This record gives sequence, C-alpha cells and structure tokens, in this order.
Amino acid sequence: MATRVATRIGNLFVTCKAEKRKAFIAYITGGDPTPAHTAPLIRALERGGADLIELGVPFSDPIADGPVIQRASDRALRAKTTVADLLEIIRDVRRTSEIPLLLFSYLNPLLRYGFERLATDAVDAGIDGVLLTDLCVEEASQPARQLKEKGLDTVFLAAPTSSEHRLRLIAEYSSGFVYLVSRAGVTGERVSVSAAAAPLVAHMRRLTDLPLALGFGISTTEQVREVGHLTDGVVVGSAIVRCIELNESSPDLFEKVESLTRELADPLRQKNA
Repeated sequence: MATRVATRIGNLFVTCKAEKRKAFIAYITGGDPTPAHTAPLIRALERGGADLIELGVPFSDPIADGPVIQRASDRALRAKTTVADLLEIIRDVRRTSEIPLLLFSYLNPLLRYGFERLATDAVDAGIDGVLLTDLCVEEASQPARQLKEKGLDTVFLAAPTSSEHRLRLIAEYSSGFVYLVSRAGVTGERVSVSAAAAPLVAHMRRLTDLPLALGFGISTTEQVREVGHLTDGVVVGSAIVRCIELNESSPDLFEKVESLTRELADPLRQKNA
C-alpha cells in the first residue's frame, strides 16, 4: 500500500503535540453573510489564533445544525453562494495562507456538484479534507476511498449515541482527526459541557491513534479550557457564527471576529492545556 503524504491537517496535530498544546478549530458558514466576506473572515480567524478552519457549505435543510447556523446557511443561500464560489474563495485564501481547511458539508450539495469532480477541484483549490455530516459511516467506504485517493482527509462524526460497530467504522475510515460530538442533538451554544463527552473521548482513545477534536455546544473560554484537557482539539462554531450575525453590518466585523477567536483560543495556547 502506498504511503499517504501527510496533509496540513495531519501536520497541524503533530506540531501541536510537539508544542504541548491543543488545536483550536473554528467553524464558519461559507458565504455568510455574503461570499465577499468569507476570505476576510478566514484571515481574521487565523490572525485570532485558529489552527484549522471548518468551512461549511450552505444547505437548505441543515438537520444537524441549531438555529444560529441554520440562519447562517439561509443568509449564504440568499446571497447565492455555491460550491464553486467557495472553491474560488479558497483559492484566494491559499495565495497568502497555509492554514488547514476542512470542507464541512451535507452530501446533497456535493453530489449535485459531482462527487468525483468535487474531490479533484477541492484539492486543486487547496482544501485539505472533507467532513460529510449526513453520510452514514456504514456507506462511507467508496466515498472515503475517492476522497483519500485525491489526497484529502476524511473526517467523520462520532456521537455519544454511536454504537460500538459504528465507532469502529469511524476509526477505520477517518483520517486527519476524528470529530467527537459532545452531546446528542444539534449544534448550538450550551451553558455546560455534556457529561457524555469524557466517556466518548476515552472510548475513541481505545479505538484509534488519530487526534480527537470535540465540538457541538462549546461556546465559552471556560468550556474550551475544560475540554482542552480531554482532547487534542476543540471546535467552536455557533459562538463565532453568532458574532458574525450580530455584526454583519459593522465596519468592525473582522476585528470583532478576530478578538473573539483570540479569546476562545487562548486557553489552548497554554502548554499542557
């Protein structure tokens, strides 16, 4: 079997481990509030300390997302954002940045674009991996192979409710890292971290040597610090998307997103966080 070349995602976690810190992963919806905002927002996130950015493909029926990200998808779709637009935005970002980028999407928009075409174009644009939110892992063998053959990482969601069989498949098909969902339900800000998070982390540690990142419901500095002790990376989405929503017309939008990112990422900058 040919040895896979390490992606930016894989290299990121190697670097974080060497620096004895954890990765801060930020999510935004591509095209929110307009496609013209997305590249500057990515740059603001990077300046603020994001190590990896999940770029959501807007979709009309985002069943795994809470109201904040649902509204972001709606704004992006009203701005007529397409998959092709996002790939062009990523090409623009790649002119000045090497930050790892993960395309976060439901399956339907990518099937409509053309899955094999998407795999080729994503690599050409500078995408490092793909997370398909609603792809059943039991049916993931062929899609995962197609993406990996192009050099893309494939990231899957593991939830507290996932069966042992499903967790083993997630470990088998994932590369780059495994995304752990801290609680059952949709994305969104919560007042506390679910008690189900720690047992899920421990379970996946027994099944894979891949880095583990925890998301869904993490929205404050205190929560980032708390789960940073458990995992190799922490994902924040809704809190950042809400900041965009509240400030979309503000001349200080990018500065406010950068400031929030820096505040959230700060606990993970500390060694042995």
